[in-house]
Amino acid sequence: MKMFITYTFSALLFISLASCDLFNAKEKQDVEPVIIELTPDAVQVIAGNNDFGIDLFTRTAAAEPGNLMLSPLSASAALTMLLNGADGDTRGQIRDMLGYDAGMTDDDINKAYQSLVSQLLKADKKVSLAIANAIFYRQHFPFKTPFLNTMARDFDATVQGLDFDSQSAVDTINRWASDNTNKKIPKVMDGISSEMVMFIMNALYFKGDWTDQFKKSDTRKMPFQLDNGTNVDVDMMKGKVGVIGHYDDEYFAVELPYGRKNFSMVIIVPRGTLHEFYEGFTASTWSTLTAALDNGEWFRTDVNMPKFRFEYKKILNDQLNSLGMTDAFVEDLADLSGISDAELFVSFVKQNTFVEVNEEGTEAAAVTTIGIAQTSLPPAFTIDKPFIFAIRERTTNTLLFIGGVTNPAE
Repeated sequence: MKMFITYTFSALLFISLASCDLFNAKEKQDVEPVIIELTPDAVQVIAGNNDFGIDLFTRTAAAEPGNLMLSPLSASAALTMLLNGADGDTRGQIRDMLGYDAGMTDDDINKAYQSLVSQLLKADKKVSLAIANAIFYRQHFPFKTPFLNTMARDFDATVQGLDFDSQSAVDTINRWASDNTNKKIPKVMDGISSEMVMFIMNALYFKGDWTDQFKKSDTRKMPFQLDNGTNVDVDMMKGKVGVIGHYDDEYFAVELPYGRKNFSMVIIVPRGTLHEFYEGFTASTWSTLTAALDNGEWFRTDVNMPKFRFEYKKILNDQLNSLGMTDAFVEDLADLSGISDAELFVSFVKQNTFVEVNEEGTEAAAVTTIGIAQTSLPPAFTIDKPFIFAIRERTTNTLLFIGGVTNPAE
């Protein structure tokens, strides 16, 4: 039996390691996780996307005073769809940000995505997991058919042209977001501005019951210590459940599984304040922690953790820009020539998320929306009153003709 030191924290949760009886053989058999077979490309894609996800989270959290939640998988999926339509430096920046090897083609990346998603969806019948993609575009805009076909084929995306000048387009997009998140994210936009020509979207929905559920009757009001040292009373769940624990000089962590243990929640409780911890939390920290959890053993112990539920939304342009995706947001630099020959750029990347954790388990949803806009055209000039016209040779400024028009119809 492994020995664990007991810590007590008035933080996200605390665990009392009083008893460490391992799951019995029958329980192990009932909750044995499915082994997901990955291609070498898929392994590399996951590693790169995880690094991207942690970096995106920490850069967002650094300026966020309250609760927040992002979906790295949803963001990566939407940005990978965008990658298929990018070229030149724009493509290289997005590729490098997402952690894809420079030698991987779009086809390699798309196949790795398909392999991963198809197996995630089948990993645990006790867990509800849904992933959906969509391309909504302005009707009659000259988009390239190969790009739209790739989205439908490789990403199983809904591809639909809409009248962006009509409220019905907004309603259609919001209804798609709602339908693909079990109505947890009912609206992602209020209207569509005139320069918008396409929305690249991913929706991710998760609902899983704890492998060992908490009893509602055991939930009690308990103090929760804020970073400023003050306490608030929260609904704290309590139960003897199966976990894997890990201790570090900077934090302790506990992993709680869902269903047959393919999916789990990892909770990290810093020794100091959460915002101080954000500063040193990196992809390397996450890799070290998850490796330790993977090498740990499940045991039962008393767990006390708060119920929580919140919604969050965030425009991620600044964070993605700081991660190296710079050209895509600049009208004169963006190269989205795989989508259209028209001059396009990324107007925004936005994520809407929802999470609820209670005695039964967890429900979470995310919608990532990438707004593609047409580069602003030069200002139009309307000649609708009498005018002078002249014809000249420019290098010598030789005036060849000059005249005045008071009535073009005469």
